[in-house]
Amino acid sequence: MTGDRQQDTNTRAITSRRRVLAAAALAPMLTAAGPAAARALPNGMPGPGHGRRVKPVPTGLADWAGVAKALGRTGDMLRGTTYHTAFPRRDLLVVSDGVVVTPGLALGTHVAFVRYADGSTMLMGDVVVTEDELQWVTDAWQAHGIEQTALHKHLLAQTPDIWWTHVHAHGHDAVALARGLRAGFDRTGTPPALPPGPPAPIDLDIAGMEAALGAKGVSDGEVYKCVFLRRETIADGHLVLPPGLGSTSAFTFQPLGGGRAALAGDCAMLAGEVQNTLKALRRGGIKLVELHNHHLAEDPRLFFTHFWAVGDAVELARALRPAVEATNVVPSL
Repeated sequence: MTGDRQQDTNTRAITSRRRVLAAAALAPMLTAAGPAAARALPNGMPGPGHGRRVKPVPTGLADWAGVAKALGRTGDMLRGTTYHTAFPRRDLLVVSDGVVVTPGLALGTHVAFVRYADGSTMLMGDVVVTEDELQWVTDAWQAHGIEQTALHKHLLAQTPDIWWTHVHAHGHDAVALARGLRAGFDRTGTPPALPPGPPAPIDLDIAGMEAALGAKGVSDGEVYKCVFLRRETIADGHLVLPPGLGSTSAFTFQPLGGGRAALAGDCAMLAGEVQNTLKALRRGGIKLVELHNHHLAEDPRLFFTHFWAVGDAVELARALRPAVEATNVVPSL
């Protein structure tokens, strides 16, 4: 046997002995840990019992009165299971690509609460913060058990610098979750809620846009928005997400006059859909802003791309259609 072959044999033997010793040392710890070790696994990790998923249950506004009080404003119900509250940042004057961005286009904080069959509640949201607020709000949430699952931007070259952070929490005390969320909001300039008023007519060719997109949307008098839902059942760890929560593609148009609009939006995609979606957006002249995740433990895994464009509203809607068709979504209306 040559020297090289002898050395290789010795190396394999040493490696094998090390693996045996390591396994022998680890076995007692695993045995002692038992089921507790499995329970300690994060939601996104495989483990015994991880496959037992819990479904959301229907709720009404009265079920969330304590949450509304803790947040300091009332919300609304979406699809019978999701309690949604908006916190538009009307205090900010943001300009992107020469456009003064309205709160409805890309400055709207949104949070949602869902009750589950085991009596627990999940909180999920997307929060607008300035760069100066970001670290302060992060510290407040961490002190109250509110997790951040994404940190990114929705706009290109905006002034001042604005960030969007996704928040997540799960527990059996919905009011405590709301208070933790409020602790972060109180470190921002988020203004108090305004009383709702009747929506004004919006200066866009809605019929032409809906024909181009193949879907209907809604207008609040400030922007026109069209939302698409993933067809799959999405779970966040062991919690099944209601349709439309944390898994939507949303396109928002702010009228600029003369049939033109600023477009801000994002697409929810599986990994296999990402490249075709990005290519479809760029072929339509739409600018890509971000490609990232919103969750840490969802199944199937989702990716999101935020994008921006300014132009004729109907043409923008037509440019979005191939991106819609590249993903497995259905209109929400």
